[in-house]
Amino acid sequence: MTRKLPSRQQIQTLLLLIAGSTLIALATFYVFDPAGLITGGFSGLAIIIKSVTARVFGRGVPLWLSSLLLNIPVFLLAWKTDGLRSILKSALSWLIMTAELALFPSHPLLPDNLLLVSIYGGAMYGVGTGLLLTAHATSGGTDMLGNSLHHFHFFRRFSIGRIIQVLDGTVVILGLLEFGLERTLYAILSVYLCGKLTDYVIGRGLSAKIALIISNCNDAIAKDIMNDLSRGVTGLQGRGMYSGKNRTILVCICSNKDIVDIKEIVHRYDPRAFFIIGNVNEAMGEGFVETWN
Repeated sequence: MTRKLPSRQQIQTLLLLIAGSTLIALATFYVFDPAGLITGGFSGLAIIIKSVTARVFGRGVPLWLSSLLLNIPVFLLAWKTDGLRSILKSALSWLIMTAELALFPSHPLLPDNLLLVSIYGGAMYGVGTGLLLTAHATSGGTDMLGNSLHHFHFFRRFSIGRIIQVLDGTVVILGLLEFGLERTLYAILSVYLCGKLTDYVIGRGLSAKIALIISNCNDAIAKDIMNDLSRGVTGLQGRGMYSGKNRTILVCICSNKDIVDIKEIVHRYDPRAFFIIGNVNEAMGEGFVETWN
C-alpha cells in the first residue's frame, strides 16, 4: 500500500508554521527577553517569571520551561472547549517555538538602543504572528485562553477580543512593575508595530487605486481604458438627486501608475467629467493577486 504524499497546501502550511514560530521565538529569545520588553501574552509572562526567579533564587526559569508549563493547561482547556482538530496547528506551532527556545544558543545580539530593539522586535513578532494566522494557527497563550474562556457563561458577556486585551494588559502591568516605565513604553511601541505588520501579512493583496468617472462620453472613455491599459471597467447605474437624471458611473480598479493615463483619457474626451480617485487597501482577482489564500 503506497503512502499518500502531502499536498502542496499541507507543505505550505507547515512552512508557514515553522517560519512564524521561529520568528516569534527569535524575537522573544534574542530581543524582548534581554531588553526586558513585555508585550503581553505568555511569552511576556515567561520573561517576567525568568526575571523574578533570577532575582529571588539566583537563577531564572528558562523561557521554554515557562512556555511549556503555562501552555499545557491552556491547550487541555482548548481541547475540551473546541476539540482536538481545531487546535492541532496551534499545538504544532507551540511545540516548534518551545523547542527552539530550548535549543537556541545564548548569544548577545542586542544593541543598546531600546528604540531599535522595540522596532525590530515588534517587526519580527508581527510578521511571525501574521504567518501563523495565515496558516490558521496561533502560538497558544492568551489568544487561545481568551477563545476558550469565551465558551463559559460568565465570560460570554465580553467579546473574545476584550478578554484577550485584559489578559495581555495584565501581563503588561506585571512587566511595568518588574522592568519599569521606560521599558514598558518601548514595549507598547512594539505592540503597535506588531499589530500593523500582522495586519499587513494577513492582507497580502496588492494595493491599488479606484477611479470613479461620470461623463457624457462614457463609452469612448471605457473603450480606451480597456484597450490601451488592459484594465476592466464596470458601468454602474446611478441617479443624480439634484438633477433627477440617470447616469452611468464608470468604475475602474487600477494600479498607481495607471492613474496618469486614465486622467489623460478622461480629459481627452471630456474635460468637464466628474472624476474621483480613491485608495484600495487590497485588490484580489485578475490583474492583481489571482490566487486566493
